[in-house]
Parts: sequence; C-alpha cells; structure tokens
Amino acid sequence: MKTGIDTLGDQNFDLLRGRRVGLLSHRAAIAADGRETAEILHETVNLVALFGPEHGFQGRALAGEATPSFEHPEWRIPVHSLYGATREPSPEMLAGVDCVVCDLQDLGVRCYTYLATLRNMMRACERAGVEVVVLDRPVPLPCCIDGPVREAALDSFVAPLAVPFVYGMTPAEAARWMRANLLPGVTLATVPMEVASRDDIAFDALPRFVPPSPGIRSPEAAMIYPMTVFTEAIPSIDCGLGTDLAFQVFGAPWLDGENLCAYLRPRDFPGIRFEPRTFVSAKAYAGQTLHGVRIVVVDRNAFKPFTLGMRLIRNIFKAYGPERSW
Repeated sequence: MKTGIDTLGDQNFDLLRGRRVGLLSHRAAIAADGRETAEILHETVNLVALFGPEHGFQGRALAGEATPSFEHPEWRIPVHSLYGATREPSPEMLAGVDCVVCDLQDLGVRCYTYLATLRNMMRACERAGVEVVVLDRPVPLPCCIDGPVREAALDSFVAPLAVPFVYGMTPAEAARWMRANLLPGVTLATVPMEVASRDDIAFDALPRFVPPSPGIRSPEAAMIYPMTVFTEAIPSIDCGLGTDLAFQVFGAPWLDGENLCAYLRPRDFPGIRFEPRTFVSAKAYAGQTLHGVRIVVVDRNAFKPFTLGMRLIRNIFKAYGPERSW
C-alpha cells in the first residue's frame, strides 16, 4: 500500500510545482520510505508555512493541551497552531499561500479532532480562495459504519459533521464529502492511496506505526479507541491512559477482571474477545494496580465499536450497579 504522499512523489510533485505551499500535518504522516511528509515537501517544493492540529505539529502534546505557534528552528518558516489561540486558520496565516496540503493520520472516528481541523482548514481556504490538497492515507476500520448520525444542534469540535460516530471514510473521502455537503465553494484536489482493495486498507500496511496522538500507541489501540473512548467520561473507570495499552484495557479497584470476563464472554460481542489484564494505573487511580480487562480484536470486519462500547457500559452497570460504576 502506498499513501497519498507516495502517489504525489510518483507524480513528481507536479501538482505543487511553482506554488507557495502550506502544510497541515504532523509526525504520524509518513511515506513508504519512513520519512515525514513535512520533510519530503521541504526538500522538493516551496514550503512556506506549517499548520499543526491537536497534539501539535510535533505530536507530543496531551489531549486537550493547547499548543503555541512558533518558527521552525531549521527551516525558518511559521508553524501555526490550530489548537491554541485559534482552531481555524486566520486570513493572515493563509496570506502568501497558494495551496494547503493536508496530510493527517486520522482514525475515522467523529470525536477524534483531526476531522474538525480538516473541516476548519477547508472552510478557511474556501473563504480565502486557497486550494486544498488532501493526501489520502488509511483509517483503522475502512469498512465500518457504526453509531448514530450527529444532529445539527450538536455541532462541536468533537462532533463536526453529520456523519456516524465511526464513519469509515479515509481523509480524502471525508474531504470530498465535505465539499459535496458542506463547503461547495472550496477548491479541492485529493491524491489517492495505491491499494489493491478496500479490505487491504490498514495501519499494518504502513512502513512503521507512528502514534497519531499520545494515547494511540498501536494499530490495535486505534481500532479499539471508538469502543472504549466513552469510558473517559466515567470517573470511576480507568481506560489505561498513560500506559502502552491505553484504550485497550479498562479497570477499577472495585472491578474483578476474571469475573467480569466470565460475565461478558457469553454475551453478544462479535469480533472481539475479553482477557483478564492487570495493569498499573497512570491516571484515574495513579500508581494503583488494577485487575481489569483487555479487549482484543479478532475480526475487524465483524467489529462494531460504537455498538459494542454502549453494550459494554450497560453490562458493567448491570454487573456492578450504576452507583458504583459511575
């Protein structure tokens, strides 16, 4: 599998030649040779500005942590934060830019904020008359549509589009959807992946996995994230944040992993299995050893993370009672 940056290279970067190029990206956006998209464009075209999403252009900031704008120390070009003083590029940021390339390693999950940042960039570029070029890359569950469509009144940075919670679109597909349904005036070009079939779109096909955010440390976490992200809103449950198994495990001092696994296994949870797992909490119960549960995906085509996430929470409440669980 080749991603959009590889396809662009095969085309000798002709789409960008002779233009002043901005780039919305981060360190998780890599080519088949393992190099970052930013490094490749800096070497081959006139790269004049960088834009960083949540977690920053360097991908190190924690969830919800504002990041500052700065000047790139080597390239001497601005790195504009789109998760700090503003979440949408200003006209001043786009001044002197002919096109903005977007290469973000997304998850295809509505609340994962790179979707909102792409929308905001496209909206700002529509107003400014700047072309948007989206380089395509894989999402963990390209054949999965799961969860309700967002209602119009609930628009927010973690629910930016009226699409299902797990929406199954790659970044280029999402950009085309936005042009067709939301931003008809934007000038958009998309550069496709090179992949044999949709079933072959997977993080495992990348040359190496670079975490798209600090909490998504493996391809497995990227798949399970839309199932367990809701446990972040339940104060008594630790979903492994700060550990190498973030979003793949959950636990609490009152929870018995062996017993809960035995309780959950006979119930309807297609595509996954439950395993008892002991881990040391880094967040909710920092320093405590929790005897929790690990989720393992065994069939991603049968896996419906939103549906199973809701089912999991309901079963925890049934097993332990809502008062303790909450």
